[in-house]
Amino acid sequence: MLTSELITPIHVARKALIYVRQSSPHQPINNQESLRLQYALQQRAQNLGWPSERIEVIDSDLGTTAATAEHRSGFKDLIAQVTLDQVGIILSYDVTRLSRNCSDWYPLLDLCGYKNCLIADHDSVYDPSSANGRLLLGLKGQMSEVELYTIRARLTAGILSKAKRGELALTLPVGLIRDEAEVVHKDPNREVQDRIQLVFETFLQVKSASQVLRRFNEQKLTLPRRTRWGDTIWRQPTTAAIISMLKNPAYAGAFVYGRTRTIRNPAEPHKIHLKTLPIEEWKIRVNDQYPAYIDWPTYEKIQAQLMDNYLEYDRNKTRGVPRNGAALLHGIVYCGECGHKMVVQYKNSTRYICNYLRQQYGVPVCQFIPADTVDNHVVDAFFEALSPVELNAYEQAIKIQQKADDKIEKAHAQQVERLRYEAALAERRFNQVDPDNRLVAAELEHRWETSLGELQKAENSYRQTPSAHTTIALPPKLQATFTEIGVKLPEIWSTDVLTQAQKKALLRCLIDKVVVHRIGRDTVRSRIVWKGAETSTVDLPIPVTSWKELANADELENKIIALSQQGIGDQLIAERLTKEGYRSPSSSDTVLASTVKRIRLQHGIMIKAHQSHPRRVPGHLTVTQIADQLKLPKHWIHDRIHNGTIQIKRHQDTQLYLFPDNPETLLQFEQLSR
Repeated sequence: MLTSELITPIHVARKALIYVRQSSPHQPINNQESLRLQYALQQRAQNLGWPSERIEVIDSDLGTTAATAEHRSGFKDLIAQVTLDQVGIILSYDVTRLSRNCSDWYPLLDLCGYKNCLIADHDSVYDPSSANGRLLLGLKGQMSEVELYTIRARLTAGILSKAKRGELALTLPVGLIRDEAEVVHKDPNREVQDRIQLVFETFLQVKSASQVLRRFNEQKLTLPRRTRWGDTIWRQPTTAAIISMLKNPAYAGAFVYGRTRTIRNPAEPHKIHLKTLPIEEWKIRVNDQYPAYIDWPTYEKIQAQLMDNYLEYDRNKTRGVPRNGAALLHGIVYCGECGHKMVVQYKNSTRYICNYLRQQYGVPVCQFIPADTVDNHVVDAFFEALSPVELNAYEQAIKIQQKADDKIEKAHAQQVERLRYEAALAERRFNQVDPDNRLVAAELEHRWETSLGELQKAENSYRQTPSAHTTIALPPKLQATFTEIGVKLPEIWSTDVLTQAQKKALLRCLIDKVVVHRIGRDTVRSRIVWKGAETSTVDLPIPVTSWKELANADELENKIIALSQQGIGDQLIAERLTKEGYRSPSSSDTVLASTVKRIRLQHGIMIKAHQSHPRRVPGHLTVTQIADQLKLPKHWIHDRIHNGTIQIKRHQDTQLYLFPDNPETLLQFEQLSR
């Protein structure tokens, strides 16, 4: 029975496909009437003339959105059958069931028009190959796409309106619960509250999430975590769990919406990546909406510390965690040539190197600076700035440590109390089971034993924890040093009291960054940027590899020659020139006696008369005389003496190696040299 003039026997000879789809997983359960209407299209296909054996229902896309065809296997099956000339008509309750995206809809119309396949909905039958049919179907497809955006915009507007008031019910982290009246409270479990508080207090003390993890592992403390069903469980702490707590603004009492941005890769449209946005780019933030574990300024301080700790400081321009490397300015030193952050190179010696432009463009290294000279200057400037400060650092450190110990002791006590309750609960459940039900009894007995084992471990750990009120014993002299920390800090700087990481942390308390610029082969300009934007600039001499690299090399050489010709000793010349501000290539502030001697000898100036000719000892040959007669290098003979091949001692009076002056001595050396 043909009820449309568009349907021909050619169409009826093929299949009639009925496409059934609903947009989300809960709709097939909650919206049953729409599902019945779509399945009822089988009767409409029979009324249009198709026998039941040539009617096929495609419903594999139930619970899948039509915004894209990427994940719709049923829609792909429909396209394949149309391509193979197996379909005479496609029935859908309305166009929105087939597609809500014109980029998928129009290719389907082109294919159906080319393959002579009709499209029908609850209103009528359309021929995509005709102008009228394509026009009507095209309009319906565009309306369905616009409707999708309209629905989405309406829903999004409602969500944003509720979010701006802070009333949107987002998932809460562990430690916060929502009651029946939608009011958020802290978890009534005091152990959960105190453990979360301990995470924040420990981080503010140790400044690193990894150090918080180490502290918790050392104390064998667990962390509360929330399961997907909203239950609170206790797990071994991890760095990711600690960082998620530290970064969650809900603990600061803030309701936040739009902390992440969805990023889709055009090459992989089915994959969604979430990018975490900085605080200033969050869409909505309502402070004081939840009960807070920390205040908002503390939260911002923690976020700044986490960002500063980020390891890839070269790319992200953060300072990184202070570590136990030799370079004290690691992470806060910048290149004065190009402005990029410099990195540390531990190769033969410690130096700061700017290789950013080399990494990006393959050009030569911008500059490299010896680290020791710059570090020493910065440390001296730091001591000078700190010298007027007088703090009772010892008493403050003791109070902070005792407070932290009290928190840890309380955490241990709460953990033991919780495990003791769980063990008692497991015992009650075991005692209440029917003894004849051995399978259940065995499982409950196993749980009881596991609880007792965990309780025993926690109690042993608690007993091994040192008393929270044990005072750190320091010698009276060291206590006085801490009391006058500004004055006494230079005295303990070179001792083992402070680690390299602690020294770096102290420098960062006053110094924001240090900019260095090599303005000459032997001079570096250092600019210290202090906290508060004050700066101090100074030119520093740095060691160089050769004499000619000194800016005043010729002037210094002439002075050494003139003073040596007056018969002044090398050490006196070195001290005199040092006072005048000269220096040696390998030193940053002094002239070495060895430098004076080398320059003097290069010009043939001898302090004593006998130094102008080789020394001769009657009846003996010196190393120099043997080397000259046999044409051997002097260092070859000295090397054999030092490794024991030639057994000889220095003469007591002359301090020379003296060999018998006879032909046998020369013969032995000739045989040894072969």
